[in-house]
Amino acid sequence: MSTLHTPKSPIIDNRIKFRHLQCFIEVVRQGGVVRAADYLSLTQPAVSKKLRELEEMLGVELLNRQRKGVELTRFGEVFLRYALNSTDALREGIDRVSASSRAEHSPVVIGVLPTVATTVMPKALRAFKAMMPYADITLLNSSNKMLLDALRMSELDLVVGRLSTPAQMQGLVFEQLYQERVAIVVRPGHPVLKESLVSLEVLSDYPILMPPPDSVIRSLVDQFMILNGIRPNANRIETISHAFGRSYVRDTDTVWLISHGAVDADINEGRLAELPYDFSSTLGPVGIATRVDSHPSEAQRLLMDQVRLVIQSMHTP
Repeated sequence: MSTLHTPKSPIIDNRIKFRHLQCFIEVVRQGGVVRAADYLSLTQPAVSKKLRELEEMLGVELLNRQRKGVELTRFGEVFLRYALNSTDALREGIDRVSASSRAEHSPVVIGVLPTVATTVMPKALRAFKAMMPYADITLLNSSNKMLLDALRMSELDLVVGRLSTPAQMQGLVFEQLYQERVAIVVRPGHPVLKESLVSLEVLSDYPILMPPPDSVIRSLVDQFMILNGIRPNANRIETISHAFGRSYVRDTDTVWLISHGAVDADINEGRLAELPYDFSSTLGPVGIATRVDSHPSEAQRLLMDQVRLVIQSMHTP
């Protein structure tokens, strides 16, 4: 008769290892020590030794050994539930860590409009990199149409840009985060700034810099010009290059119609001056676009969260 009959006090014995639980569980599952040893690629004596050690540490018999196999004792039935829960929790933890490690190194290719690239993304990426420093981020900057086309072709994981036409948004999901308007800016010292009240029609007398016809805000710009009597001007340049626009406008008397977000920092720092008119008619949604059938990775979800937080902070009074 065994001397193992009085359970020890309920203090976790730190000598119990994963291998003890694994051998116990597999002996029960396989119905015997021999089959469990084969399954675990261990010797039969090694499995038997782990079982004895476990029972000695617990102070009870977990199994009744019989010629046809093994049967759980009442202590074994109780312990099996918790052993299974423990090993399952450990495996889940390993899987989660492994998934997090893969996410830490998974690439994210994001397309952004120039307005977003200079205002939102620097802050969002700093916060993202603080949490996932080894994630491989590729940031592409282009026109809204080209970015949405690339997203649809799975060349991008997500786009932070403007809501486009129904045809261009086909197969995509759009989450609006804020609205952005058009601005009219000139260089400091521009002649129109010397007038106390400047009619918008006067802007027709100056060179104009504006987005090209295929840009997402061009229709808003055209509508604004028509409503305010700004005549089409042959002396104009069409471009989506904000770097060129900044340099060109600062050195000429050109009037620049552009998304406010693209020049907000220049206005605040005095490098450009905004003409004070009502641009509410030019408001358009800006947000995150993804594919309908996409399954964002952990890194992609985290990056989108940081974009949302930055935009929320920028637009909270």
